[in-house]
Amino acid sequence: MQSNKQRIHLSLGLALLAAMPLAAQVVPAPETVLGFVPGTDRKLVEWPVLVEYYQQLANASDRVEYHELGKTTLGAPFVALVISSAENMARLPEIRAINLQLADPRLIDSDIQRERLLADGKTIVLITSSIHSTEVGGHLSPTIIAHRLATESTPKINEILDNTVLLLVPSLNPDGVTIVSRWYNETLDTPAEGSGPPELYHHYVGHDNNRDWYAFTQVETQLTIDSLHNYWHPQIVHDIHQMGSTGARFFLPPFLDPIEPNVDPLIVQGYNTLGTHMAWELTGQGKQGIVVNATYDAWTPARSYQHHHAGVRILSETASARLATPIELSFDMLRGRRGFDARQSSWNFIDPWPGGVWRLADIVDYQSSGAIALLSYAATNRDIWLSNFLKIGERAVAGWEEWPYAYVIPADQPNQIGLNAMLRIFERGMVEVRIAESDFTAGGTSHQAGTYVVVLQQPYASFAKALLERQEYPDLRQYPGGPPRAPYDVTAHTLPLLFDVEVSEVVEPFDVPLSDPVTPPVFPYRYDRLSRETNEGGLVGLYKSYAASMDEGWTRWIFDTWDIPHESVEDAAVRAGELAGYDAIIIPDMDAESIVSGLDPTEYPEAFAGGIGAGGVESLKSYVEAGGTLVVFNEAANFAIEAFDLPIRNVLENFDAQEFYAPGTLFRMDLDTTNAMTENMSSRAAAWFQRSPAFEFVETDNLRAVARYPVNPDSILLSGWVLHPERLSGKVSLVEAHVGAGRVVLFGFRPQYRAQSIGTYPLFFNALKPRRDTSTP
Repeated sequence: MQSNKQRIHLSLGLALLAAMPLAAQVVPAPETVLGFVPGTDRKLVEWPVLVEYYQQLANASDRVEYHELGKTTLGAPFVALVISSAENMARLPEIRAINLQLADPRLIDSDIQRERLLADGKTIVLITSSIHSTEVGGHLSPTIIAHRLATESTPKINEILDNTVLLLVPSLNPDGVTIVSRWYNETLDTPAEGSGPPELYHHYVGHDNNRDWYAFTQVETQLTIDSLHNYWHPQIVHDIHQMGSTGARFFLPPFLDPIEPNVDPLIVQGYNTLGTHMAWELTGQGKQGIVVNATYDAWTPARSYQHHHAGVRILSETASARLATPIELSFDMLRGRRGFDARQSSWNFIDPWPGGVWRLADIVDYQSSGAIALLSYAATNRDIWLSNFLKIGERAVAGWEEWPYAYVIPADQPNQIGLNAMLRIFERGMVEVRIAESDFTAGGTSHQAGTYVVVLQQPYASFAKALLERQEYPDLRQYPGGPPRAPYDVTAHTLPLLFDVEVSEVVEPFDVPLSDPVTPPVFPYRYDRLSRETNEGGLVGLYKSYAASMDEGWTRWIFDTWDIPHESVEDAAVRAGELAGYDAIIIPDMDAESIVSGLDPTEYPEAFAGGIGAGGVESLKSYVEAGGTLVVFNEAANFAIEAFDLPIRNVLENFDAQEFYAPGTLFRMDLDTTNAMTENMSSRAAAWFQRSPAFEFVETDNLRAVARYPVNPDSILLSGWVLHPERLSGKVSLVEAHVGAGRVVLFGFRPQYRAQSIGTYPLFFNALKPRRDTSTP
């Protein structure tokens, strides 16, 4: 039996326990669900286990809400957590309503209301992780971040909870978490341990899922934009990534030049300040190898939606291990990157890492510590973040003096699909597009009623302007007179050129009654194809290598979206010659070595190693000679020239970057409108050029030039950056080569670039159609 003293102690203990916050009582630590402490060597879990943890965390804490925003491409739950103090959680609708008014100053009626909103609002922070699934620290760091915020009650954490609302997306690519973790666990203790999986880690687009932040093609992008960015309007977005192993341990902004010119200077100063503060705080914690202002630029909106929506984007990049397997690096193995040398102290890399063992625990530590440092600064400086956020919106609504007044977009475009796609991008990007309700004159040109008008006096005008204007990328060199300094991604993003849409810039204001912002209809994308024999839908074979190609994934997404019958054709089928059932076969943008040799057989299991091999090359030749159509994109054209011994020369193959350079650029092409492949197109088009060939015929027999670059080099560049465009003068960009009874179609560009180059879709769609005649050119 219990003594009275024991019963008193028990009663007091229960009373104290009841008085404790719920978070301190029952919140599970990550290891109780995962089965290991996050960061443990050689331990990863699949997405359902992580989802279970976040559900248990939310059920146990009054600081955390769990939300399933929708389903991923492969049907997994797409998840976000909302984290703040219990008091803030009880008034989330009010906090959101305040932030919506701060996001659009047209909703604020008075100075009194303005000051009240600034006093009552909270800094909204969106942290996203694990968009690139081989960056496996990002699978696990959100568990640490969420657990600390749900359980700790230090002054620092309390200030964060009181002054911020955190939207935490544990993975922007849940499907990839499972793909990579499953592959890693299956290959432990084999030569493939720590290798990337032999498939894209996003079902369609692989690494390019972080290049979708203005095209909005993928469901995960759409869910994030619709349910978080546009619903909450965060002042700060922190995107957790990993980078290579042999440079810095941790990157933070400032970014390198160039900066996209339409971004408000307050945004640039915001991420400069926040990034350097985080670097300072982490250095104070003893973390070494932190670099700022290196490697990554801030040019393309494809990676920085928030920069055009009044907030800052903090990209963090942590050095990788071999997935979850530790690596050991001596100091001499470290290498420099753009803007710093990993073995030398400099102003932006003040404390080099000395080398040693680098493991998953280090990655998780840097990532989670960086996130807490960011949240702390967001909380301490809540008033500055909110006031500058409002000021950015006020300046956008007032309009920038040096900007044009508006863009005018005729409704009667020949390419209605391109027009519709562009309008849908603007709708999702919260750009207000209105319709002229009468005829009008603007910029000396008459326009009809029904014309679309985008006036650049609205909260997100910079997003519209960045996507509607032609890019003039600066001529940046590694040193004066030296080689070009490569952009981190690409240099052009002009939607009217990509989508084949006519748009006019109008400098001066004009007077016309305008409608309320419009919602464009949703077009069903379809393309009719006829089999050469049955006049019914034919079948396309799409080559799918185990050395996974993002270009293959984009092409497959387009085929699925446009309802084009297709099958994946893998290496074994090509080697075996199982090709006769396809009207056409596509080889996406891949280099010849990857096509022929594939993955390394000393690292990967036999089922995935090797490419099509010499046997596959012969199979493709037999397929074409028997009447098949082989279509090759971009770099794969070099493979076709060699494999089929075509009398074609790639005139760019021996030039270095100082002799010719075009890193993701839009060029003008002139089309042969008598060729069936140019059906439904005008005489000109914009070619997406990136690591592309340009052709010259050694002989002309059996070859037809379907498209060429202009002879005048000053007419070639449409948007982006090029050095020595004269190398392309008059050169061929699209070839139809007759081989035996079949043909090889060589695209010297990417006609379906990231599902954005809608203007050149007809060229490759038409290439898949049966030939109208069998005569040679």
